[in-house]
Amino acid sequence: MEQVLYDSMAQNPVIAAVKDMDGLEECCRIEEIGIVFILFGDVCTISGITRRAKEAGKIVMVHLDLIAGLSAREISVDFVKKNTAADGIITTKPALIKRAKELSLYTVLRYFLIDSMAFENIRQQQRAVKPDLIEVLPGVMPKVIKRICQKSHAPIIAGGLINDKEDVMGALSSGAIAVSTTNRSVWLL
Repeated sequence: MEQVLYDSMAQNPVIAAVKDMDGLEECCRIEEIGIVFILFGDVCTISGITRRAKEAGKIVMVHLDLIAGLSAREISVDFVKKNTAADGIITTKPALIKRAKELSLYTVLRYFLIDSMAFENIRQQQRAVKPDLIEVLPGVMPKVIKRICQKSHAPIIAGGLINDKEDVMGALSSGAIAVSTTNRSVWLL
């Protein structure tokens, strides 16, 4: 299962992160985009949002922490598995990663790098829950991304503040396998 995800990132290392319906519709029209991160919605709309992206042939990852009405409990993962067309989840919560893996969903453990303690948390938590991917934000820190890539067992996605080709190339040359961005002008670089 993971190979499909990795192959899609190898084909196009820019992941469309969408935060509204306009962004979703635009990414669905762009054939080259293989993976979409859903960063919006609520319990009443997430099923339709994921279905629309799947109809466009995308691998769909739902950021659980950003879906209104879902809690930070494992039952939210069960809800996504049973009631949406999502292929996987994104979250900052290791317990949700663990549950998603039990349900055979793709998993992205997201980290905000604000200090050296956050760096240590990545190392410890990835060993405990073994996410398929780790997303680090902000993604415009090539030196830090390289350090994480050297220590991580999971492939790294760089996200946050990716605004141009230089940001994409910096993250990829530092060892990230992909970047995620809401910046539509970067989706087709």
